[in-house]
Amino acid sequence: MPHFHIDYSANLETVLDIAQLCEVIRAAAAEIETVPMAGIRVRAMRADHVAIADGAAKHGYIDLSVRLRAGRTEAVKQDAIKRVFAALKDFAAPAMATHSIALSAEIRDIDADLSPKFGNIRDHLEDNA
Repeated sequence: MPHFHIDYSANLETVLDIAQLCEVIRAAAAEIETVPMAGIRVRAMRADHVAIADGAAKHGYIDLSVRLRAGRTEAVKQDAIKRVFAALKDFAAPAMATHSIALSAEIRDIDADLSPKFGNIRDHLEDNA
């Protein structure tokens, strides 16, 4: 695993390609050695109703939540969130030049004993990563 959950304000759909953002996050995660390719999941959920800062409708946000199976060192987690957040910032930079956007990210451990997993994605990857 990890799971990448992008929560964003609906008003950003006019200035950002959210599907492309998902791909950017996936590609950044795939470059991290300690992230298994078959475990990467990126999804985005639009928030239609938000109230930000002074309440002006022009403000938007992207919050990236990363959940990964426990056991990685703090240094590994810090490196991972730094790299993925940098990809988010780079992607959003052109829109942020002209729009009010807040970015945030958080990484959390998943307790393996409380989170069963099953799947056959590895069987269907071209290089069986």
